[in-house]
Amino acid sequence: MTEAIDIDALRRWIGREETAEDVVTPELVRRFNATLDRASGDLGSGSVAPPAIHWCLAPPVVPMSRLGRDGHPALGGFLPPVPLPRRMWAGGNVRHIAPIHISDTVQRQSIIADVTLKQGRTGPLCFVTVEHAFRVAEKTCVLERQDIVYRAAETAPAASPATQPDMPAPQWSQSVDATDVLLFRYSALTFNGHRIHYDRRFCIETEGYPGLIVHGPLQATLLITLATDVRNGIIPRAFAFRSTATLFDGETFTVNATEGPAGLSLWTADASARPAMRAEATW
Repeated sequence: MTEAIDIDALRRWIGREETAEDVVTPELVRRFNATLDRASGDLGSGSVAPPAIHWCLAPPVVPMSRLGRDGHPALGGFLPPVPLPRRMWAGGNVRHIAPIHISDTVQRQSIIADVTLKQGRTGPLCFVTVEHAFRVAEKTCVLERQDIVYRAAETAPAASPATQPDMPAPQWSQSVDATDVLLFRYSALTFNGHRIHYDRRFCIETEGYPGLIVHGPLQATLLITLATDVRNGIIPRAFAFRSTATLFDGETFTVNATEGPAGLSLWTADASARPAMRAEATW
């Protein structure tokens, strides 16, 4: 049974901040591109780093003794101690203001912007909104809003919405094999200890999932990358995304795009064409 949720106590975390710093090394970019199965090209100092590299920079680093049951840093530090054990990346948006370059020292400033409680189809849902600013020499390069959702362990694995609109035929589409090696590599790139991405026994026996879960940031990275390719290397100024279903390892999923009213409409989809993450990119 999930303990009562004191939303007023959790909302006291609003306004809490943390700052961290990292360097965009050539080796990080090389590993990032290798994970996406892309050529690295020019890795010289001052070359523009690929889109979505910011999700690999300045990740939370805590000792093993301060990790929670799921492999994430234990709650109650920067993030509020939500008494719901399942944590997922629900979506968010990214604004690219200036490019990040190889050899840049990047500062990430993060703030808890909101904490809300809702009732979902499978039980209570607690949403924590985190805002990030990535700066180089005090110049803002990327602004991001990240929506994290927490839910109870007793509920069934994340279900897709009862109905989802049919997606149009994509004008651009790529297939990706969701192998456990791909998920491990991306977890390593982002120093992400969340066990749902690499610990199959934990996924099946503790969380009740049929397999390892494909990261939300990895899907978003693939979508931003496709959008950039479609626009001949120009990174979108704005990118908004939302997870609607779960992708698991052992599947081949697709990364898709089509022209929309104001830019590109993008989505990932499983082998049955069910959308898993939907996004909009504008320039």
